[in-house]
Amino acid sequence: MKLQDMKKEDLEVLSYNDIANIIITEEGTMPTLTLFTKIVDLLELPKSTIENKIGDFYTSLTTDQRFTLLEDGSWDLKINHPTSKIIIEDEEDIEEKEDEEYQDEFEEKDDMYDDTEDIDDDDTTEEYKNLVIVDEEDINNLEQ
Repeated sequence: MKLQDMKKEDLEVLSYNDIANIIITEEGTMPTLTLFTKIVDLLELPKSTIENKIGDFYTSLTTDQRFTLLEDGSWDLKINHPTSKIIIEDEEDIEEKEDEEYQDEFEEKDDMYDDTEDIDDDDTTEEYKNLVIVDEEDINNLEQ
């Protein structure tokens, strides 16, 4: 059913995303603000709705599997953008990549902790030379 054939009452029972789906199907891709403004106008909602609810509308579009956000910031239907390339890798290649990734990650972490040569042990010892270790029993005796 086309938007022009729908009554306001029919539109009011639809979600914003359902209406957006119809608009994009009929008119093509469009930015979030343009799309939401059309919805607000169709439902004859106050203009303040745009400012108050556009963030929620954007979030709902991003989580709705029917829509995709294009590089130019416009929304379109995912069915208009089929996946054109599926890469199937050999299991051995996958295992090798995983091993390489693990090794790279391990080396990065190892490098992170390799800064011990910067610490001067003499300075550290000097800081702690006046510290005294006290047993819990001694602390209890002091409190009494």
